[in-house]
Amino acid sequence: MKCPFCGYEESKVIDSRPTDEGEKIRRRRECISCASRFTTYEIIESVPIMIIKKDKSRESFNRDKLLKGMVRACEKRPVAIDTLEKIVDEIEAEIQNSLDREITSDKIGELVMDKLKDVDEVAYVRFASVYRQFKDINTFMSELKKLLTD
Repeated sequence: MKCPFCGYEESKVIDSRPTDEGEKIRRRRECISCASRFTTYEIIESVPIMIIKKDKSRESFNRDKLLKGMVRACEKRPVAIDTLEKIVDEIEAEIQNSLDREITSDKIGELVMDKLKDVDEVAYVRFASVYRQFKDINTFMSELKKLLTD
């Protein structure tokens, strides 16, 4: 951090605390060169995650839309909404932790299917049928056979 008084580029942190809103960190610093003290504020940089859809258009990541699709796949199944919200949390965390700020809808679909397969096989097949857009009974059957062999 550059000192505002002498321009020296090194300082040490004397005190660090969150602001009243809790969205920033206030840091008291002391310049190593001139011993002047100054305050800096640190904020979290929020860069939205963009989803690249199949038609190459882009839209921001929407966790509600993801949850709604999973709820639809789990209709009339013994899957708790808390379980689905936990899956959405895990997927969102995985996306946020990746270094990419853009992800394809295909990748998100695969993440959802991996998670649903362990929770409810019928919900998995329902989601896969919409996600993979099964054209006929043969593609549907091949997906079922993969499920049975796993």
